[in-house]
Amino acid sequence: MSLNAPTADNIDGAPFSIGLVAARYNGALIEALLDAVQTGLAEAGVKPRRLKLLRVPGSNELPVAAHWLARRGATDCVIALGVLIKGDTLHHRIVGQSVTAALQQVALVTRTPVINGVLVVETRKQAEARCTGRISRGAEFARAALEMAALKRRQEARP
Repeated sequence: MSLNAPTADNIDGAPFSIGLVAARYNGALIEALLDAVQTGLAEAGVKPRRLKLLRVPGSNELPVAAHWLARRGATDCVIALGVLIKGDTLHHRIVGQSVTAALQQVALVTRTPVINGVLVVETRKQAEARCTGRISRGAEFARAALEMAALKRRQEARP
C-alpha cells in the first residue's frame, strides 16, 4: 500500500449507516484498526447507533458477513477489517486474494460499497505500523467509507 493517500473530502457522516465486519484473528491489531475506523467515523459525525458491527473468526469469513450487512440495504457502506501476516506458507496471500475478489463481488452484487480493510503483510512489524503505528490505515478506511457512502447517495438520487 502506498503512503500517498488521497486528500480527504470534508464529509458530514451524520446521515450515513456503516456496516463493520471484523475478524477476530490477530485480535489486538484488529482492535486497533477498528478503534481508528470508529474514531474517524465519529469525528465525521457518524452516530454510534448507525454502526452495525459483526465479528467473524478470520479474514476468510469477512465476505459472507459483509454480504449479510450489504444485502439488507440499510447500510451506505461496509468496511471489512482483517490482518493477514506471512507465516511459513503462502496461505496469507491466497486468503488475501480470495477475500479481495469476494469483497469486490459483494459490492457489485449488492450495489453497496465495500471497503477492503484487509491488510496482507510480510511481518508483524509491518502490521503494527499500519494498525497501531505511524500509518493509520483505519483512519484511511473510515475516510474511504465516508466518500463512497456520499457517492452512493448522490448516485441513488440521480433520475
